Amino acid sequence: MITSTPKMLSDSIRGAGLKVTESRLAVLKALESQSHADANTVFDSVKLDLPGTSLQAVYGVLTALTSAGLLRKIAPARSSARYELRTGDNHHHVVCTRCSAVQDVDCVVGEAPCLTPLHDSGFAIHTAEVTFWGLCPACQLTNS
Repeated sequence: MITSTPKMLSDSIRGAGLKVTESRLAVLKALESQSHADANTVFDSVKLDLPGTSLQAVYGVLTALTSAGLLRKIAPARSSARYELRTGDNHHHVVCTRCSAVQDVDCVVGEAPCLTPLHDSGFAIHTAEVTFWGLCPACQLTNS
C-alpha cells in the first residue's frame, strides 16, 4: 500500500474541486490505513488528531468526499455503510457473514462493468455491483 503525503492528499482534494480542510485530510488519511471503514471507525481514528470534531462532521466529510469522487461508498446488507479510497474501477466485494469483514474482489469477468445483463432497458450501463457473501479465513478457523 502506498501512503500518500499531505501534499498528495491536498492536491487530490483540490483536484476534486473541494477546499482543503484538516477534517478532509484526516478522513482520507484514516481510510488509507483502514479500507472499508464505517463512519464510526473513521471518527474513532480522527478524533484524537481533531479533538473538536464530531461524528456528524465526519459524516459530512465522507459525503462530500464521496460526492466529489474521492471515496466510494458501499452498503452491504445488514451492515453499516463503508467507505474506501479505491474508486474509478468496477471492483466488487466479499463480506464475511459472521464478522462483517470486507475485502475487494477484482472484476469478475472481462472489462467493466464486468457483467452484461440480458436486457438493459436502453440504459448505458457503466457499473455492476456484486457482493459475495461467505466466511472469512479467520471465521472459518473458529468454525471448525
